[in-house]
Amino acid sequence: MTQRPQFYRFHQGERQLPFDATEYDARLAGLRRIMAARGVEAAVFTSMQNVAYYSGFLYCAFGRPYGLVVTASDCVTISAGIDGAQPWRRSHGDAITYTDWQRDNYWRAVASVTGPGRTIGVEGDHLTLTASAALDTFLAPAARVDLAAATMRQRMYKSPAELDLIRAGAAVADIGGHAIRDAVHPGAREIDIAIAGRDAMELEIARRFPQAEYRDTWVWFQSGINTDGAHNPVTARALRPGDILSLNTFPMISGYYTALERTLFLHEADADSLRIWRANVAAHELGLSLLKPGMRCAEITERINAFFAERDLLRYRSFGYGHSFGILSHYYGREAGLELREDVDTVLEPGMVISMEPMLTIPEGQPGAGGYREHDIAIITEDGHENITGFPYGPEANIVD
Repeated sequence: MTQRPQFYRFHQGERQLPFDATEYDARLAGLRRIMAARGVEAAVFTSMQNVAYYSGFLYCAFGRPYGLVVTASDCVTISAGIDGAQPWRRSHGDAITYTDWQRDNYWRAVASVTGPGRTIGVEGDHLTLTASAALDTFLAPAARVDLAAATMRQRMYKSPAELDLIRAGAAVADIGGHAIRDAVHPGAREIDIAIAGRDAMELEIARRFPQAEYRDTWVWFQSGINTDGAHNPVTARALRPGDILSLNTFPMISGYYTALERTLFLHEADADSLRIWRANVAAHELGLSLLKPGMRCAEITERINAFFAERDLLRYRSFGYGHSFGILSHYYGREAGLELREDVDTVLEPGMVISMEPMLTIPEGQPGAGGYREHDIAIITEDGHENITGFPYGPEANIVD
């Protein structure tokens, strides 16, 4: 009987990646400098964000392990046979496919690249207890080094090619926002409006990026009480005149996330709602004015906190005031080192991309009840920032007739 392989290489078709080879070579060169400084001989990445950042391949796990192994000379994705040759077509470097007829063939494939007894770099914030035990069994590392923080910091500085992609994403988000605004009317359901925005964005992404993979673009369109949380899923609630609305569009382009978020009202907003809305808009504009090189994330947070405290609104603040952009989505890739929170001391530098998104949530039963949020994306430049969000905000623009 023919012996089935534990792993093999399945390479066919033309390669199509989000960026050209020089972009990935530069990323890998930066990674190898990090590895050399820490004495790492082989890095074993398991998160979607790092696999995609260094190779271009955004995997779909579906209960199976995936990874990327980087050494001084190799860059190899490790993928399951169910994906055929797609991982190779979407990877920079080599690609190995493991078979599922024998348990732990994934780790045998990883070990074929790392070799035994090496100093292994891992992602301490992603490696599970089960995977950690398997790594020790199959790689027998001489030592482990956590590369999660260092690789996150590398991802926080965007290349010119990344910035171009992020700008395109922001423009697509604006298109989705206009489609949503056009679909708003009494009786329309949240789900119907969300579909209009999502469809508009996916069609625009396909027009701008005809060689890309299309997945994961979504909309959170919320109304009434459903606006109280920034990440509340869409429902079938029908809109009523006077409703507070939250427009949230999220185009995904080759793993890169962008966003547009706006407060709207249907037909009218009462005096209490207008007061809170305008206060949040003013905080948004204050925050935007602070997005420039040399500012600490915590300092920006403290300034906006003081603004809200002066108006007795700080208790209604829902979360931090912004976060980094790049390879991330609602289920992978957070760059927690670049968030506008009290406990983050990162200093803004040119090439970083960050949002400004203050939110106030007023509980039901109180005047002006609902969630108020505005969201712009800023690229930090040498002397300030470039705001790449174009959709208007505030009562003058977003009370929908």
